[in-house]
Amino acid sequence: MTLQTAQRPPARERLLAAADELFYSEGVHVVGVDRIADRAGVTKATLYNTFGSKEELVRAYLERHMRKRQERIGRIVASSKTPRAQLLGVFAELEEALTAPDFHGCRFILATAEGRPGDASEVMSAKYRAWLLNVFTDSAKAAGARNASQLGRRLLLLYDGAAVAARIDPDREAAASAMHSALIALLDAAIPAGRNARQSR
Repeated sequence: MTLQTAQRPPARERLLAAADELFYSEGVHVVGVDRIADRAGVTKATLYNTFGSKEELVRAYLERHMRKRQERIGRIVASSKTPRAQLLGVFAELEEALTAPDFHGCRFILATAEGRPGDASEVMSAKYRAWLLNVFTDSAKAAGARNASQLGRRLLLLYDGAAVAARIDPDREAAASAMHSALIALLDAAIPAGRNARQSR
């Protein structure tokens, strides 16, 4: 075994990396398994031996991305000094992503838009959005929102909507700016002024 072979990532990781690149840039149902296997440098048989089916590859691709999002947002929440700062931080991270040149949209929204009812993309998207809703609702409750559940749902709608808008709007900076303005308006309207002042310190 050569040093280059020893340092090469396992087939599963190469397949997931190839799936992430191709699915995200071109679409889950547009890209076939032949192209993914070729990009990963493995045979199609290896792909099926590893995942069983393209559907399970899609599930693994979205699960992998969900773990990354949970880790990233978890770090933002943990490092924020106040609940309001947690919410601002999560949306600031999205704002940065929206204006990146390689942004094509939310992976979960894109996969669900192409999928069929009950398939892996729909199931994983539902799990991701339920988790994100809990993050928003918990932070809203800790910030003293009058109706934390309602604010959580409105924040999720804003989060989803901003990703869609930035995907189709040629002026991504404007989409990101509009999202930020809407976020501040939502927080100011839902959290009592006195509570806002205390949480901003």
